[in-house]
Amino acid sequence: MAVPVKSISLTSLLLLLVLLGAMASANLSVEDEGLSEHAVGDPEEIAHMLHTSILNSTDRRKLGYSCATGNPIDDCWRCDPNWFINRKRLAGCGVGFGRDAIGGRDGRFYVVTDPGDDDPVNPRPGTLRHAVIQNEPLWIIFNRDMGITLKQELIMNSYKTIDGRGVNVHIANGACITIQFISHVIIHGLHIHDCRPTGNAMVRSSPSHFGWRSMADGDAISIFGSSHVWVDHNSLSNCADGLVDAVMGSTAITVSNNFFTHHNEVMMLGHSDSYWGDTKMQVTIAFNHFGEGLVQRMPRCRHGYFHVVNNDYTHWEMYAIGGSANPTINSQGNRFLAPNNGYAKQVTKRVNTNADQWKGWNWRSEGDLFLNEAYFVPSGSRASASYARASSMPAKSSSMVGTITSGAGVLNCRKGHPC
Repeated sequence: MAVPVKSISLTSLLLLLVLLGAMASANLSVEDEGLSEHAVGDPEEIAHMLHTSILNSTDRRKLGYSCATGNPIDDCWRCDPNWFINRKRLAGCGVGFGRDAIGGRDGRFYVVTDPGDDDPVNPRPGTLRHAVIQNEPLWIIFNRDMGITLKQELIMNSYKTIDGRGVNVHIANGACITIQFISHVIIHGLHIHDCRPTGNAMVRSSPSHFGWRSMADGDAISIFGSSHVWVDHNSLSNCADGLVDAVMGSTAITVSNNFFTHHNEVMMLGHSDSYWGDTKMQVTIAFNHFGEGLVQRMPRCRHGYFHVVNNDYTHWEMYAIGGSANPTINSQGNRFLAPNNGYAKQVTKRVNTNADQWKGWNWRSEGDLFLNEAYFVPSGSRASASYARASSMPAKSSSMVGTITSGAGVLNCRKGHPC
């Protein structure tokens, strides 16, 4: 494009030279940036374009893809049309207490080709069970849609990602996922439902070890004595016990962007009132949609520190957030829509505890939105330092919750398109 030099001031010319240099370093042209001859002669527009160019080139270098949803996890990766190639980018998008969970980021890809689970002691290569028991880090993906019915608990090993994006994977009608005494696990993009108690059987947990398993409860995802766990964008429903349970000193956990439906006791965080090992537990519950057919425990907490932030609660029959044994609960920027059953308007429940005991527990609501007469009963000190230990990320305004959680659950991702 020919630039009429006689119309450009010295200041404009200097700015233009800097702009063109910045654009050249980013392999961009004037046309790429939409810079017209009129803009070239306007110092203010030149300065604006320079600033925009620098930001754009910086974002390109960082491979940033913002969907501008306000959901920091989704904005980190979902608008990348090459997510299929850049799958491991997800490992850098975590938030909250489980943000450092890297799963199988540093390992190779393992492609599940076989939905079978005939032998939990000697699993066939190509099955999900064979993948998760390996000692090395693995990023586990699936070559096609499949339904997996597990004969026994899926005992996972450390540094694993199960990534269901791009296909439709159901783990259902049998045993489900157990994360026990391990670390760095990411579970993403799975339908997990109709899990049933199994056990009293031998199950392999690594290439070199298998052992006897007693009866399991039938949780969708059971986290036992583990850390750095991230459960994201799954659809969970209708299991025999919990949908996500974390017990026995588990910590550094984030449960985000999931869609929970049709279940009674949704989420148990803490083993028992008498198990003091859970005092170190830190769990973030963020950007989830708690939908139809839910009764209680969203979550139910014991002892530890729990950040419940920017979730959408559209159904509960008894209560939404409960606890015992003096947990610290920091509820921020959530939207609570009370049911029309005439009595379950209270969001909170102190389980089997008298008021003279729980009035000192640190439970607070900050920036939450309450609809249809919903209400939260706070307690404890508004300025307590324990809230700092229960704060894992900034909260967005509750007015944004509908947008932030609109993609909760399994995403419809297609190769070559943003998810």
